[in-house]
Amino acid sequence: MSNFSHWNEEGRPKMVDVSQKEITSRTAIAQSTIALSNELFDAIENKLIKKGDPLQIAQIAGIMAAKKTADIIPMCHPIMLQGSNFTFHFQKSDKGYDLIIRATVICNEKTGVEMEALTAVSVAALTFYDMCKAVDKTMVIKETFLVQKTGGKSGDFFHE
Repeated sequence: MSNFSHWNEEGRPKMVDVSQKEITSRTAIAQSTIALSNELFDAIENKLIKKGDPLQIAQIAGIMAAKKTADIIPMCHPIMLQGSNFTFHFQKSDKGYDLIIRATVICNEKTGVEMEALTAVSVAALTFYDMCKAVDKTMVIKETFLVQKTGGKSGDFFHE
């Protein structure tokens, strides 16, 4: 276990000490995809979801989740976010539509914001599901992944 930074000398979990790291500008973009039916897409387009606009509520939930990531991911450091933004894109698929959710999170900190971006899109996807399940219980939350990250000691990363 010595190759993992979240284990101490006794093999027990620890939060990594970032006190000696430099503050740098950091950005992370994460993406999650939800498969949904034609019926649900039409209901959203025609504003027929009784709970309200699922994209607006999903975006608010995602922002809140990004800010609370350290409360739910045990080894994450609480960090001050400078901003977050979301995009939502519907794409026609073989069985209906895919909703592609992307979150961008930025900060100036000693540690990165990958987990905040991933948490943001995950909670946004779950919230979208909750808002729309009365119309389509067949929705599938598909892949969630880090698209890119910039800044920090490990440098930039771009998912191919």
